[in-house]
Amino acid sequence: NFRRAYATGTRSVRGLEAVSAGFPPTVADAVLRLPGSQTRFFTLAQLLKEQGYRSRFIYGGEAHFDNMKSFFLGNGFDELYEQSSFESPEFVGTWGASDEDMFNKLHQLLGQDKEQPTLTLAFSVSNHSPWEYPAGRIQVEGDPATVENTVRYADWAIGDFFKKARESDYWDNTVFLIVADHDSRVGGANLVPLRHFHIPALILGAGVPSRQDERIMSQIDLAPTLLSLMGIESEHPMIGRDLTQQDSDRAMMQYFENYGYLKGDILTVLMPHLPPCQYRYTAPDKYEPLEQIDEALAKEALAHVLWPSWAYHEQAYTLPHLQKR
Repeated sequence: NFRRAYATGTRSVRGLEAVSAGFPPTVADAVLRLPGSQTRFFTLAQLLKEQGYRSRFIYGGEAHFDNMKSFFLGNGFDELYEQSSFESPEFVGTWGASDEDMFNKLHQLLGQDKEQPTLTLAFSVSNHSPWEYPAGRIQVEGDPATVENTVRYADWAIGDFFKKARESDYWDNTVFLIVADHDSRVGGANLVPLRHFHIPALILGAGVPSRQDERIMSQIDLAPTLLSLMGIESEHPMIGRDLTQQDSDRAMMQYFENYGYLKGDILTVLMPHLPPCQYRYTAPDKYEPLEQIDEALAKEALAHVLWPSWAYHEQAYTLPHLQKR
C-alpha cells in the first residue's frame, strides 16, 4: 500500500499515460491525444508482446473518448472492450456501463486465460458526475447522487470483484495494481496544490508481501515496479523507479502551466517565463517559501520537464528496434 503516491496530472489521460506507458507529464497535452504517439510509442503492452503476452483494454464507456482506442490499439494492445461489447449490462449511466459491469467483464476474461500470459488494463467510470450507479448495492447516506455515495459504490464494486478473484483459478498467478488516475477535485490557490495530487495506489496478489510503504512516489514508478513483481527483466525507456529495488523520494506533477517537483519535503515549482520558486511542504497543505533556491534541485526539476518533451519529439520513447532511423 503506497501511502504517499502522487498523480502526475489532473485528467484521466495523464493517469493513463503514466500507468500504461510510465511516461512523465509534459507541458503539452497527454500523449494519448498527440499525433506523434499513435504508433511506435512505448507501453507495457508493447514490451510484454515480446515476452509472449497478449494485452487488452477494458472500459465501460466509448473508447474513442480521449483517443484511448487509437493509442492503445496502435501501441501493443491486441484487444479492446468498450460499452458496445458488454452483453446485458446491469446499469448504464452517462459515462457508460457501471463499474460492476466492467469488473464482471474483467473477471470473465481472466477466467478464460489459459497458458498465454496476459496484461489487462481495466478503467472504471462510475465515480464521475452526475454520480450514477445501480440501486441496491450500497447503504445510501442522504442524497443518492453524491460523490460520497458514488465512492461507496466504486469501493463495493472493487470489493465484489476481489471476492470472486480470490476464489478463482487465476488468483495465484496474477499481480493486481489498483490506482487512481487523479483526484476527484483538483483546484486551489496554490501554485501546485499537492494534497489534490495525493492518490491511493495498491499492489496485491500472486504472493506480493503486504506492507505499508511510506516513501514519496510517482505514478510513473508503478509500471517498472509492476514489471519487477511479474518477474520481467527488460530494457525500456521508462525513467520511473522499480520500488522493489530502488528508494524513492520524489514525485512530479503538471498543474495547468505550472510544474511541481516534490523531493523530500521541498517542492520546486516551475512556471513559464519566471524563475523557479521552492517551498518546504508539510502535509496536508502548508507551504513555507524558501528564500535560498537550491539550484541543483531546480535543474533536476527542469530536466524532468524537458526530457519527456524531447523524447516525444525525437520519437525516442519506444523500444530500440522500433525507433525510426
